[in-house]
Amino acid sequence: MENIIKKSNELLNRYIQNINLRKHCYAVESCMRFYAKKYGEREDFWAAAGLLHDLDWEMYPDTHPNTAVPILREAGFNDEFVNIVLSHAYPDRTDVPRDSLIRKYLFACDEITGFVTAYGYMKPGGLNDVEPKGVLKKMKDKAFARSVNRDDIKKGADEIGVDLSVHIQNVIDAMKVDSRL
Repeated sequence: MENIIKKSNELLNRYIQNINLRKHCYAVESCMRFYAKKYGEREDFWAAAGLLHDLDWEMYPDTHPNTAVPILREAGFNDEFVNIVLSHAYPDRTDVPRDSLIRKYLFACDEITGFVTAYGYMKPGGLNDVEPKGVLKKMKDKAFARSVNRDDIKKGADEIGVDLSVHIQNVIDAMKVDSRL
């Protein structure tokens, strides 16, 4: 496939109009790139998975991520990529398990980026003032960012085998360098 990031950005801009959802996708993209680099994996491929994981959320929230399948296939993405996107919603919405490193990291980076973003909005210096211990403390406040699934955040860190505090710091570091956030 030609430049996968270029194609991914074109799809994102075509299917997602909500700026906050786009920013979420950028955040997950940044985190996926961070982890791909850390493990010597294909950075653009991992980043594209992060960028497109919620491609159908705005238009089809009730059937997400399954309605992304024909869109991704028509755009030339292979079954490996499609199944990575599907796996982030396992087992609630798909039957594609998180049985590879990239699938586990996509799940682990999804919910936590939303929480870190919300917490960063509260801080005077934004992400620059966000620290893992503050995020962990705020996670106990069920009224804050109530749509973010705290169990999934914990489960994601467990699945990748990274201490939650370390994972949160990695997410913060990855998001800080992205000028779109």
